[in-house]
Amino acid sequence: MRNEAELVGVQTGESGGAITLTYWWFAGDRAHALTRTTAVLIIACPHALGLAIPLVIAISTSLGRQNGLLVKDRLALEGARDLDVVVFDKTGTLYARRSSVVQRGGCVRGSRRRFVFACCCRRKRFGTSARQSDCCRGQTARPPIAAASHFEALPSRGAQAFVNGESIAIGSLRLLSERNAAPPPELVKVTAAWAADTKTVLLVVSLNGVLGAFAVEDEIRPQSNQAVEELHRLGIRVAMITGDSRTVAESVARRIGIDEVAAEVLPADKASAIQRFQAGGEQVAMVGDAVNDAPALTTANVGIAIGPGTDVAVESAGIVLVRSDPRDVVEAIELSRASYRKMVQNLIWATAYNLAAIPVAAGLLVHWDVDLPMSVGALAMSLSTLIVGVNAQLLRRVNLRRSPS
Repeated sequence: MRNEAELVGVQTGESGGAITLTYWWFAGDRAHALTRTTAVLIIACPHALGLAIPLVIAISTSLGRQNGLLVKDRLALEGARDLDVVVFDKTGTLYARRSSVVQRGGCVRGSRRRFVFACCCRRKRFGTSARQSDCCRGQTARPPIAAASHFEALPSRGAQAFVNGESIAIGSLRLLSERNAAPPPELVKVTAAWAADTKTVLLVVSLNGVLGAFAVEDEIRPQSNQAVEELHRLGIRVAMITGDSRTVAESVARRIGIDEVAAEVLPADKASAIQRFQAGGEQVAMVGDAVNDAPALTTANVGIAIGPGTDVAVESAGIVLVRSDPRDVVEAIELSRASYRKMVQNLIWATAYNLAAIPVAAGLLVHWDVDLPMSVGALAMSLSTLIVGVNAQLLRRVNLRRSPS
C-alpha cells in the first residue's frame, strides 16, 4: 500500500507539472510557466502520501510491543481488523495447560499401584511434575510408584508405558475401541456422570481389561469469559477446537459463551478444521500454543500464538501474545482497527491536499489574482507532511490496557 501511495503521488506531480507547463507555455505566459510548474511539483511531492502508512505501521508495532503484542507479520496485524471468527485451541489458551485429578472410580482389577501410575501418566503427558502427592487426591496410603519405562504419548487418545513389564495405558473411549476393551458396568454410570459435569474421563487399561477410571478437570483461565464477551462486542464469533468429546466440549462452550465447537479433533486434523471455518470466505484467526497447533496457525488468515507456548507455534504465527491472557486477542484486533482508521485518515488528508492545492499552484485562480508562489507551495507541502505525522502519533492515545479480572 505504501508503494502504491508514493507512485500515485509521483504520477500526479508529473502529470500536473506537464499539463501546467504545456498550457501556460502555449498560452504565451512563458515567464510564469516554469514557476507554476515548479510549484506544482513541490506541492505534489509524495512525502505526505509516502509517510501516511509507514508512520502508522511503525507506531502500531511499537504500541503493540508495549502492550505485550509482538507483531511478526505486518499483514497479520492488518488482516485482524476484518476477522469474522476467532478459533481458540482449548488447552493452553482458554484453559491453562495444567490439570488435576478430581475423582476416581476405584480399581476394578489389579493393584492400586498401577492405578496411581496412570494418574501420573496423565500429568507427564502434559509435561508437568509427576509427584506422587499430586496424582490421585483422596488417597490416604500411597504406595511407592513402580518404575515405568517406554513411556509413549498417544495423541488425542492417551498415553502408555510398561510397569514391571506389563503394558498399562490411560486414555479416552477412543483408545478403548482401538484395544477392543469395554469398561465394566459398574463404571459406566459413574463415567457418564463425570462427562455430563464437563470433566474429562480417562480409563486405565491393561492387557487384561479396564482397571479403573478417573476424572480430570482442566483449570479455566479467569480471563476467558471476558475475552469471549469482548470479542462478541466487536461483532466476532468465537469457536473452539478440542480433542475432548462433543458432550464435554459443548458443556465447556456453554460455560464460556463460545458460539461454535469442533470436538474430537485429532492434532493432525486441526488445519482441516480451520479450513471448514473458512468456508464461504470467512476471515478466521487461530489462537494456539502447542506444536500440533502450527499447521492450523499457518492455515488461518491470522495466526496468533501464546508467547509461553512452544517455539514451533511462535514461529508459525504472525502475532505473538507475550502474556497467557486470551483478552490480548481483543487488544490485537482493536489495535488493527485503530491503525487502519489512521491510515485511511492520513490517505484522505494527503489526497485532498493534492486535489485542492495542485490546481491552485497550476494557476487555476490566476484570473482572480491568486497566484501561488513557490515558497508558499513549499510551506504547504511541509505543513501537509507535519499534519500526517501528528495524526499518526495520535494513535499512541489508544488505550489497550485491560483491568485485572
